[in-house]
Amino acid sequence: MSKKLKKNVPVLRFPEFEGEWESKKLKNITSKIGSGATPIGGDSNYKEFGISLFRSLNVYDGFFKLENLAFIDENQAHKLNNVIVKKGDILLNITGASIARCCIAPVELLPARVNQHVMIIRPDSRSVKTEFLALLLICVHYKKKLFQLGGKGGSTREALTKDHIENFLVNIPKIAEQEKIASFLGALDTRLNQLHRKREHLQTYKRGVMQKLFSQKISFKRPDSTPFPDWKTKKLGSITKIYDGTHQTPNYVEKGIPFYSVESLTSNDFTNTKFISEDVFLEEQKRVRLEKGDILMTRIGDIGTCRLIDWDVKASFYVSLALVKASKITISAFLAHFISSIYFQKELHKRTIHVAFPRKINLGEIGNCEILIPCIEEQEKIANFLTTLDRKIEILSCQIDQTEQFKKGLLQKLFV
Repeated sequence: MSKKLKKNVPVLRFPEFEGEWESKKLKNITSKIGSGATPIGGDSNYKEFGISLFRSLNVYDGFFKLENLAFIDENQAHKLNNVIVKKGDILLNITGASIARCCIAPVELLPARVNQHVMIIRPDSRSVKTEFLALLLICVHYKKKLFQLGGKGGSTREALTKDHIENFLVNIPKIAEQEKIASFLGALDTRLNQLHRKREHLQTYKRGVMQKLFSQKISFKRPDSTPFPDWKTKKLGSITKIYDGTHQTPNYVEKGIPFYSVESLTSNDFTNTKFISEDVFLEEQKRVRLEKGDILMTRIGDIGTCRLIDWDVKASFYVSLALVKASKITISAFLAHFISSIYFQKELHKRTIHVAFPRKINLGEIGNCEILIPCIEEQEKIANFLTTLDRKIEILSCQIDQTEQFKKGLLQKLFV
């Protein structure tokens, strides 16, 4: 009996369509594939206004992130005229940790340019629809192939090249089926974009409010409308106790006590951690104990990312983190928000050893950073207000994660 060949069709398909999908190289279904170059002057010469420059940190799967959008002037843009981004173009990250992320270029920011880390893919509308191809490239099957081509974004060799992309094979149906799939998934993308925009606006609003609160351009008042007392300037070390984590890398175990690191804070994920044994944990507890209400802050590599421990915690942490324990004259939630403020981040920057690799800040220097302290009542009002904003942002983040997981499941079934 001959072996039955697997058909080139998706697991989930609209009933009105039949026949196998065709395998095509991207160069045969596109009119342009090309990456940008480093603008004149590099990062130091970006403008506040001008022509948009799309970078890898703007490109996410199915979503263009407006935060950190860069601008260049006419002279810089002229040098990049061979990579003008047009309506209907797909942006693909080709280097670094974000390799293979892609999205459709936002029409409202065009015309634009791309730098050396982003590739333009311009679909030929007679062969493939932009919306369909963008969705196809972010499904797990094709993303894995792009990772393999590009050395998984962590290789020292060149990442994704023009030749890689031009000869990249994809399976596509007829135009009518492409349009149906794109239309079906478009509603999810619209929802995701709305959620992302809401979260970005809320994050921007929070940053603006924090800057005004901690510079005392705006302030809370007592219930009788009288002002609170003046804020006092203190060194962080004078009003808190500061520790670092274990200096020796422990022997990790498959299951046990969570062991927090820089990645735990930067990803805000305290569940998917490495683990240590109970014995190692108990030994470290003799030196320093993590407790609810403490603040963890990164101090090696990434510096200044902090998180208030607002849960019942049983964990240990690495030397790359600093632990800040608040005193009776400070509210932990207020302190955590202040550490995240521009004011305190500048204090950290001044005291960071930038020539070290990775860069770091010593515990004593963290303690020397100045902090502005209002009275307990005003601290509480500020903390409650900012924490409410954080909860709204967190709810939006959960909705985004759930919608993305649902979409990811559909993508795996709707594409070959």
